[in-house]
Amino acid sequence: MKALTWQGKRDVRIETVPDPVIEQPTDAVIRITSSGLCGSDLHLYEVLTPFMTPGDILGHEPMGIVEETGSEVTNLKPGDRVVVPFQIACGHCWMCDSGLYTQCETTQVTGEGMGAPLFGYTRLYGAVPGAQAEYLRVPQAQFGPIKVPEGPADDRFVYLSDVLPTAYQAVMYADVPRGGSVAVLGLGPIGDMACRIAKEKGAGRVIGVDLVTERLRRARERGVETYDLRDFDSEKELVAAVQDVTDGRGPDAVIDAVGTEAHGSHAAKFVQNAAALLPRGIGSKLAEHFSVDRLAALYTAIDMVRRGGTISLSGVYGGQADPLPLLTMFDKQLQLRMGQANVRRWTDEILPLLTDEDRLGVDGFATHRIPLTDGPKAYEMFQQKRDGAVKVLMQP
Repeated sequence: MKALTWQGKRDVRIETVPDPVIEQPTDAVIRITSSGLCGSDLHLYEVLTPFMTPGDILGHEPMGIVEETGSEVTNLKPGDRVVVPFQIACGHCWMCDSGLYTQCETTQVTGEGMGAPLFGYTRLYGAVPGAQAEYLRVPQAQFGPIKVPEGPADDRFVYLSDVLPTAYQAVMYADVPRGGSVAVLGLGPIGDMACRIAKEKGAGRVIGVDLVTERLRRARERGVETYDLRDFDSEKELVAAVQDVTDGRGPDAVIDAVGTEAHGSHAAKFVQNAAALLPRGIGSKLAEHFSVDRLAALYTAIDMVRRGGTISLSGVYGGQADPLPLLTMFDKQLQLRMGQANVRRWTDEILPLLTDEDRLGVDGFATHRIPLTDGPKAYEMFQQKRDGAVKVLMQP
């Protein structure tokens, strides 16, 4: 089959690789019909390269048709249309019973000290072959895949794999009071969708911050009050502007949908780039023990949120030696919630929003739909924020 593979920093290529097969009785094999390109994939393209191996198949936002199932997969049959969550969980361990599917005790990557494995996402998360391919082997298929109706285009449901539950968890973790205020830092796919969900859940004021014209425009069209980072000389000016429109206190919650590749963190960017250029064995050791994140977005969230407010992190961070202003966080009595989305925890709540009314605007959410063979160009375009790229779907 054809698959999009990682070959080095900013180097992804279409390769011919072996077709996946059933390896365990809880496996299924899916023929991919759509697969998203995620902001988290860009971390592999640039920052997390020390944890990658040439030939790794990328991608973790798949939708497709069941081709084959293992003997213990009784809930699916060939021909079923499914969306596959980005993490792999059993659905029956203590963690799964608690709704913490990213911490699944059956599938945890214990050798790396990490939680549940993710499709197409580094050796830290199991080095499981990803979904930017023609076919995908799905472990724990007795629980993970979500059956969806025939008929509507893939765009209606494909975001259940990652974008929708990640944004939904970000809003739920933000704990915005009904009629309250929330600021969303970063209006990429997750931030954009988080704004939509916050409004759907009853937030009175939704503020979005970015520095990409197309992303700001999309958010404004959905009724979000937007702030262009380029209009401010400093982070302090932005914080003051947002506080001015939230009773001088700051918003009740701030969602950081940016993560480790925030603009304005030049020293951390230098360290990340240096680690990525070292031989993989040395670079991975450096990243595991001494890595730092670009923390501009998180620092802004800490300064911006009101005292007693909540910061919800959905942007991915990977640093092990990040300096945080704990005095400020403690003094402001902040709550900080974070983590990979527990996809199946939220999908039953989200599905009713994906009705004929399309209340979240998923049908028009993708800015680009491209053949899988154009995947390398898509990574470059998305990483450079060219051509209005906000959300890219690949189709084999």
